[in-house]
Amino acid sequence: MKKIITLNILLFCLSLTIKSQTYPSLNVNLLSHIDPEKDATGSDGRKYSGCWGWHQPSKNKEYALVGTSSKTYFIDVTNPSSPIICDSVKAIRNGCTWRELKTYQNYCYIVSDDSPSSFQIVDLQYLPDSVHVVYNDTTYFERAHTVFVDKDKLYCGGVTRHGAATESMWVFSLATPSVPVLVRKLAQDIPSIGYVHDMFVLNDTIYASCGGQGLQIVKLNSTNTFSLISSFSGYPYSGYNHSSWITNDRKTMVFADEVPSGLPAKVIDVSNITSINLVDTIRSHFGATAHNPYIVGNKWCWLSTYQDGVYLYDISTPSTSVVYGFFDTHPQHGVNDNFTTNAYRGNWGAYPYLPSKIIIACDMQNGIFILEGDATYKNSIVGVNEHATSNSNFSVYPNPSSSQITLYIANQQNEKIEYTITDMFGKIVQENSITSNAPIFNQTINVTSLSSGCYYVTLKGKKLNETKKIIIQK
Repeated sequence: MKKIITLNILLFCLSLTIKSQTYPSLNVNLLSHIDPEKDATGSDGRKYSGCWGWHQPSKNKEYALVGTSSKTYFIDVTNPSSPIICDSVKAIRNGCTWRELKTYQNYCYIVSDDSPSSFQIVDLQYLPDSVHVVYNDTTYFERAHTVFVDKDKLYCGGVTRHGAATESMWVFSLATPSVPVLVRKLAQDIPSIGYVHDMFVLNDTIYASCGGQGLQIVKLNSTNTFSLISSFSGYPYSGYNHSSWITNDRKTMVFADEVPSGLPAKVIDVSNITSINLVDTIRSHFGATAHNPYIVGNKWCWLSTYQDGVYLYDISTPSTSVVYGFFDTHPQHGVNDNFTTNAYRGNWGAYPYLPSKIIIACDMQNGIFILEGDATYKNSIVGVNEHATSNSNFSVYPNPSSSQITLYIANQQNEKIEYTITDMFGKIVQENSITSNAPIFNQTINVTSLSSGCYYVTLKGKKLNETKKIIIQK
């Protein structure tokens, strides 16, 4: 799709940074703000919905991908103080409340849950010049509420096809990213799960937020069939289980119950997924509604709280989670007027996984905010060489790579070494333990299953704890 942006439009959008409005905050700083849909109309002023981020390794650029009531914007935030709108893709329906999106390799998958609608696949490789729409139709399905990518699979929740009854969840293979292939429908194996509102997926284990049915943990087996592992419902302050995220170590999860409004988010122990325990509840102010949580590492949870903006929690001690910071994207409503009864106002989501550590936050009425946590937050996030604690001469080659990497370490004879590979979201995509039987440790690892992008390789041993950044290019 050819970009149609004039200098005047660009300058207009960039001029929309709010100078006069005061946004209450703590340990979270405003870098920029734009409102390209300022003049759009919608129910209760709703203009913005889901957001995501994308890192372009070949050009080392970062982008905010933002859904609105009528389109999706692709915004260069490499210089976060001066965001540039590169392109946009129109939707079939103007006035859509729900639009969600995720990325895989250089593709963006966009779904919406208003009729009439369509499923959209957008090629991002030509950014910052433009994006190309490779699919915009209803052949796959007309509507879906949410979407998630794990490895080379696309998970779609709340799927409606051509006016038929809504189905719980569909899974597509992204072996050919531009042409998804349906793998399995959840209803084929577990019809008792009526609806999947959202999901967090890690290594084919699906933590499904199922509304009134609570949290359902499901496995997509190697045979491409589903099996139910466990369920968690009837917990204190339960309501409509909306969405969840999990820590790097896979021990702690935070999820939100959206309806009825004002319920606290839940912190649960999932170290044993067959025996889940509630360990804490968190809320910004009494009456505020939690929406979407995103967890960075094992310590930080960014939680959208609608009219209360976005909150940053320290969950390193899950049973005693504490507020570390916040940024109120919606100061016109909230604690001072005891929260309006209209739930669909304020912060929808906050994406914190770009390499620069900036945060993309979307407010339904107020637009797109580019934020950053303070030095304590930024310095606590593991990145390149931040865990170097030895003189082991650890190296990874070739880097970049497309198919395999070799881990080289000197002076590690007869030592058990654990390695993990995590993606930019902090998700573990590969892990193993190896015993070194020679003075020189040379281990080749197959990475053909990894999609293009940035990853971190961490090695741990008795005297070893180091992290290296790798680039996968296909």
